[in-house]
Amino acid sequence: MTVPSLRWTTQDLDAMPDHGGWQRYEIVEGELYMTRAPHFRHQSVASQLNILLGSWSQQTGLGITIPTPGLVVSPYDAVIPDLIWISQGRLADGIDQAGHLTVAPELVVEILSPGQQNEYRDQQVKLKLYSRHGVQEYWIVSWQRQTLEIYRRQAAQLQMFGTLLSGDSLSSPSLPGFTTSVDQIFA
Repeated sequence: MTVPSLRWTTQDLDAMPDHGGWQRYEIVEGELYMTRAPHFRHQSVASQLNILLGSWSQQTGLGITIPTPGLVVSPYDAVIPDLIWISQGRLADGIDQAGHLTVAPELVVEILSPGQQNEYRDQQVKLKLYSRHGVQEYWIVSWQRQTLEIYRRQAAQLQMFGTLLSGDSLSSPSLPGFTTSVDQIFA
């Protein structure tokens, strides 16, 4: 006799204790992940990207940038990306009664937290999740190495496009007219 493995759901997340924002709970394919509040430099990079993308978004009116949104794409998949950009069109019907985003944004940004398990979650587990649910572009940012990995949708999945380093310029076909230097992100 085999015992079925436990699959966490969004209802389970609703019952989790609130630790005043110091503990984050996410589920991917029914597996529970817990993380602590991120490092100061992690938050600094997230803030800088939010400012850069937010400013471009206000100028163009094409969409909005949201830091740490609740993204619930199925009863077994609920995550809190560091930053997203979503077009006005996708956003129009993409929020549930609880205020969670229920559609894939065009862009998801995850900033790596120290530790092998954290890196694996962002580079493998979340990459597959975002690929499955239609994210157009995924950026994995390392404030420790000062790099930005870019994955873009090709042949119905997210595939590695390239890694940007200090001195490189960042732009995206998903964000027409947006450009910034990698150095500006880590300033």
